[in-house]
Amino acid sequence: MAVRDWLMRWAVPDDVNRIARLMRQDRLFARRRSKYRLRTTASCHGGPIAPNRLRELTVQRPDQVWVSDATGILTGHGWLYLVAVLDLFSRRVVGWAMSPSLDAPLVSVALGMALSQRRPSKPLLLHSDRGSQFASSAYRQLLAQHGLVASMSRKGNCYDNAFIESFWSSLKYELVYHHRFATYAEARTAIFDYIETFYNRTRLHSSLAYRSPVNFESQLIQPTKQTQIDDRN
Repeated sequence: MAVRDWLMRWAVPDDVNRIARLMRQDRLFARRRSKYRLRTTASCHGGPIAPNRLRELTVQRPDQVWVSDATGILTGHGWLYLVAVLDLFSRRVVGWAMSPSLDAPLVSVALGMALSQRRPSKPLLLHSDRGSQFASSAYRQLLAQHGLVASMSRKGNCYDNAFIESFWSSLKYELVYHHRFATYAEARTAIFDYIETFYNRTRLHSSLAYRSPVNFESQLIQPTKQTQIDDRN
């Protein structure tokens, strides 16, 4: 979320202009995004490729479409890989897992966390890139076991998974680029706090009318509960 978007949500326009003027006077500038991008997708493998079923779909409810992807965070001990599962309707991170190894078990653990927390009803579409981890037999068995429908991006097209790419951008820009993690444990703690405390519960999203994912979902559930109470009365 851009700084100006946040200011427009909580401040009057005059305050926004005043803050911008004071920042220029004190030579304060927004931190630039890093141009380096770690490649985590190995699409040259013998596993099956699912068609892109996401392109023509309209998302209308939670747990209708999840998207998943992997990224890497550099620490003093080496790369720590993070896999996340994002609910496309509310932008909430519903599952995640971290490991020094980017492999099929890691993506399965992230999906397992999402399934145990949400217990989604069928059907549910799960979209990812063409990485070997998402085409592995163990991962496909987990999808089949829970009745999930696989979808994959077109080859070399990152825009097909743009929603979770946006989450990676927020994570890197708002947390990772401001820290040098000495150990895996230090990075794990910071990332956990960012996802569960800040991103899901506090961070405002312009696409959600400046609400957090948790707040957005809770406001959807409350009218349903009230209707059920009224019906019983």
